[in-house]
Amino acid sequence: MASTKRKQWILLAAGSRGWDKYRHQADVCHAYQMAKRNGIPDEQIIVMMYDDIAHNPRNPCQGNIINVPDGPNVYSGVQKDYTGDNVSAENFLAVLKGQKSSATQKVIESGSDDEIFVYLSDHGSTQMFAFPSSTLYASDLIDAVEDMSRKKQFSKMVIYMESCKSGSMLNHLPTDTNVYGVSASKPDENSHACFWDPSRETFLADVFSAKWMYNNETSNLERTTFQDQFNFLEREVTTSMPCQYGDERIKQARISEFWNQSPPQARAQKCEVKDAVPSRDVPLVVQENLMKNETDPQKKGKLKKRYENMKQTREKIDRAVQDIAARCPQSRLAGGRVTAGKRPTPLKELKHVAEHFRTACFNWHEEEMEYALSQMHILHNLCETGIDVASIKQAITHVGGKIRK
Repeated sequence: MASTKRKQWILLAAGSRGWDKYRHQADVCHAYQMAKRNGIPDEQIIVMMYDDIAHNPRNPCQGNIINVPDGPNVYSGVQKDYTGDNVSAENFLAVLKGQKSSATQKVIESGSDDEIFVYLSDHGSTQMFAFPSSTLYASDLIDAVEDMSRKKQFSKMVIYMESCKSGSMLNHLPTDTNVYGVSASKPDENSHACFWDPSRETFLADVFSAKWMYNNETSNLERTTFQDQFNFLEREVTTSMPCQYGDERIKQARISEFWNQSPPQARAQKCEVKDAVPSRDVPLVVQENLMKNETDPQKKGKLKKRYENMKQTREKIDRAVQDIAARCPQSRLAGGRVTAGKRPTPLKELKHVAEHFRTACFNWHEEEMEYALSQMHILHNLCETGIDVASIKQAITHVGGKIRK
């Protein structure tokens, strides 16, 4: 049913939990503050964040979250619609599609005249975006927006995604459904964290997110189009390559159609990115900094042991994935790496294979196993070579059995 009055809907989702991933919830809190300053009412904003950062025991400023060095408290007044275990891929899709019966809280109740802006920030991999205990797959995201388009649930939709290999989540967006997407990185590339905070001992933001929000807050959104913003991101984000996908007609839409206009007093200071680190290396860098700054020999020893365990786990995951590839018939190894095949990207096949790997080998929802996400491109390439799913899963089962011995 068409809306009697056009509405702007904003869905903000941070998919991580834990202090070392502070930046993802900080990104989302910042985006919420921007939406509120621009006059978007709370009933049209939906926030998903685990909410374990502001009052975390490691937070030296209790009740405070910042997204830039010496920045304002972006946690103040944040509306938290989905927290804890309710921050899930299932709830995200239900919220997006407006399925009240499937979601635990409010959902987007958009009509055919409405605009929807979606922003996600967390870890990701090939055709995957991680939530705390579930995974959003590209196949499910694409199915959702196509179904919404057929049902005329929006006029225009824009999706911004901050994660490693986020281009692989959006590069299959249809070109004729009024959905436009911008990724922080190419389909085979890492995104980057930035702004190391010595007192908090964590990174405050992500490079792509810091730049697009800065551009939103310093531009005249009545005159600035999404193509203008993308041109800015191409120039300013030098740690990865932002990409745009989907319906190119949306590129010419003014950002104010989705975000209203930023008030002058909300204009941000110059955003100079510092301390950029590939997202998948953040856990190691955090641990290195903790070791460097620790003066107590006993505590320093424990930190060093954890650091060595983290590196050993990564090596174990690398070996296991290569073992899986070697056990798959017809797989092509080039310099020890599986190369992509000629088939169309197998969205649904990868989901089945990846979930089996997660349950049989390494559950990337566990903090110490998170690195496993970075190896999913190998499973993706196995699918692309034409190897049937059953054969890949059989190899995964065999290797998983060896791991558990």
